[in-house]
Amino acid sequence: MLLTTSNCFSSSCSLLSSLSRKPIFLFSKKPRVSCCVSSRTRSSRLCRASLITSPDSFEVGRLIGSYGFMNVTSYSGFQAGADVEYSSGDLGQLRVQDVGEGSVKIRLYEGRIAKGPFKGTPVIFKVYPGQRAGGLEADMMAANELNAHALLQNSSEGICKNLLLLLGGFETKTGEQWLAFRGDGKYSAADFAKVTSEKISRARSLEEKSWNPFEQEQAFKRKAYFVIRLFQGAMSGLAYMHDHDRLHQSLGPASVVLNTIVERDAAYLVPRLRDLAFSVDIRFSYLEEGPKTFSEDLWRRASSAGAFTPMERRAFGIADDIYEAGLLFAYLAFVPFCEAGIMDSLSLQRLLESTFKLDLTATREYCLADDRLLEAVKFLDLGAGAGWELLQAMLNPDFRKRPIAEAVVNHQFMTANVF
Repeated sequence: MLLTTSNCFSSSCSLLSSLSRKPIFLFSKKPRVSCCVSSRTRSSRLCRASLITSPDSFEVGRLIGSYGFMNVTSYSGFQAGADVEYSSGDLGQLRVQDVGEGSVKIRLYEGRIAKGPFKGTPVIFKVYPGQRAGGLEADMMAANELNAHALLQNSSEGICKNLLLLLGGFETKTGEQWLAFRGDGKYSAADFAKVTSEKISRARSLEEKSWNPFEQEQAFKRKAYFVIRLFQGAMSGLAYMHDHDRLHQSLGPASVVLNTIVERDAAYLVPRLRDLAFSVDIRFSYLEEGPKTFSEDLWRRASSAGAFTPMERRAFGIADDIYEAGLLFAYLAFVPFCEAGIMDSLSLQRLLESTFKLDLTATREYCLADDRLLEAVKFLDLGAGAGWELLQAMLNPDFRKRPIAEAVVNHQFMTANVF
């Protein structure tokens, strides 16, 4: 059944703050859910959202995938020196040393709403394991994701089209938390990059590359336009989150949902951000209270960077998201324009951070010497090098000099003028 759920969150009775004392239950097994919360900035304000919280209101379809989380805590880099030269073989010398796999394994299912005015609406279920399988961490992640969507979807400005929409969810008898999102796409930016790079490899292996220069140029422009639309949409979603006092903190190619991966359909492409389990609240009232769940490491790094006041920490958090978005931009600039296996996200990040110390001029020179990377260089060279300029700004080592998300959305490279 469709329920109008009053959701308000504060430090005194938020879902996350109760985790240290008892297990949390995101969706009540009773027919109506309500929690009373106060806000320091708007006293007794109610955040109202229509959520479907009855398991009987959904039909669950097939399993469509699963994923976990990986932490890379160290890796071998090149020893910097004045006379170091780089070759295409250097990529293979970069080896991950310490990769930690998280304990939480998330499953994804197709489904649809079975009852009520929205009957037939397709949904994607994101299933967090119960405490027995995933421990307290799984409940914390599910609670944080629910909290983030509840806040973002209750803005007076309306719902952002570049964020995945939470429709509801329920808890099973085994403690699993099922979050139901509107089925606005089965693909991710990672899927697009994988399919595109494999297509390049297949065409070259069969020598199917067109010898018509005009056709080659049109194919390049279609792909470039699709990638720009993809990244612009993702950044629009991030700008909305920042404007509403929320950091993403796990932005990557798998975190961007696409309704199509067909380059000719770029005009209809709508990218949407998902995976808000590690998002961080940056309202000043929260920043003044000290570290919360999932934010300890962020604020520790903020202190190391000289950000101590709430204003400085907020600025650091936003800049940290922009850095992650910069790595996403680099991924989209390289992987879809290269053959499969030439570049991946970890290799690219190590190349930028460890090998070239975020010097994009040196990175470009290196890429020009490798024929396999020339299409990526051509893409970033659009607009008289506007792509490299944007990437350098987003990956600026000084967090104070990175652009805000809105500035990225409106950057010269994001306009049709680059063609």
